[in-house]
Amino acid sequence: MSRLTGGDPSLLRRINSAVVLRALRDSGSLTLTDLTHLTGLSRPTVEGVVEGLIETGLVAESAPEEGETRKQGRPARRFRFLAEAGHLLGIEIGSHRVAARVSGLDGRIVGSGSHEVARTADADTRLERVALLVADVLRDAGVAHGSLWAVGVGSPGIVEADGTVRLGTALPQWTGLALGERLRRSFSCPVLVENDANAAAVAEQWQGAAVDSDDVVFVLAGLSPGAGALIGGRLHRGFGGAAGEIGALHLLGRGATPEKLLSTTDEPLHPLDEQAVAAVFARAKGGDVRAEEAVERFTRRLLHDVAALVLALDPELVVIGGWAAGLDGVLDPLRRELSRFCLRPPRVTLSLLGEAAVATGALRLALDHVEERLFAVEGTVPARR
Repeated sequence: MSRLTGGDPSLLRRINSAVVLRALRDSGSLTLTDLTHLTGLSRPTVEGVVEGLIETGLVAESAPEEGETRKQGRPARRFRFLAEAGHLLGIEIGSHRVAARVSGLDGRIVGSGSHEVARTADADTRLERVALLVADVLRDAGVAHGSLWAVGVGSPGIVEADGTVRLGTALPQWTGLALGERLRRSFSCPVLVENDANAAAVAEQWQGAAVDSDDVVFVLAGLSPGAGALIGGRLHRGFGGAAGEIGALHLLGRGATPEKLLSTTDEPLHPLDEQAVAAVFARAKGGDVRAEEAVERFTRRLLHDVAALVLALDPELVVIGGWAAGLDGVLDPLRRELSRFCLRPPRVTLSLLGEAAVATGALRLALDHVEERLFAVEGTVPARR
């Protein structure tokens, strides 16, 4: 630090600014004395940094706290992070619905919503539904489109770094879709596209069942199941973004597809028909013998898929999501099977976020991007998921 002080005062100012801004963002309304204690910076330095942040529109003076008095003079000045200075958007694109969540720069949700979409809808129609949803959610939340600083998107399929879906069999016309490029035309801010299971894994660590775990596997159960993994707290995408594609494991000597296993007739379910899947689970809970047998077959396949990931990654925790309402019965069998095959069986639990997991994770990815902009300093390495 002494070298920076003498050699690069502008870098030191940026470091100080990031330290003070993070303290305000994380701790709420603070006085200059509070900031001095929290950051370890001198009072003159803190005063100069705060004034600069006020000029940028990221910090404002706040009212004294209720009941706050001083023996002499007026109460000490307080300052707060202006979370409303910008907004973030998280979008889920699914087979039956699109969903969105909008937040301030602190990640606190200020609006959300969803629109139904036909599972057979082509790519253009699905993206039109996304645009309508975004307009509705922003309008209802009172958020201007131009105030968005970043947009995160969770989509089925293998997603490349630029947001192109290299392979996406879960949605019509999705393979090869330049999803990131298409969405960027509608926004004047960065748009980050991520696989839906990966986004859900990030969400569960942020606000769900995995908040205390850094090594996590999230399983998005479905007829085209997928999984997202965090290793050491970082999202593991693999070399080409295909990590966690457990939906292809049936090709390894287990020929029956999930839609065949979960069928109660001689005809396989349609691979995009989540409502038919929900109906099978509901009938199984009601005692329908054929539905119970179908769910048992599907559960055995899910156990096989999850065990493969656990043996490869050795996670601390496995979170099961997707049809969470129908999957509670899979937890005990999964725990038993993992205890048979794994030297150190992980904890297994259901998602706490349910249907909100993918959109919440997409929002978190947008927040990560903005935090790099706000808190990272040139010459340092920002934390990335």
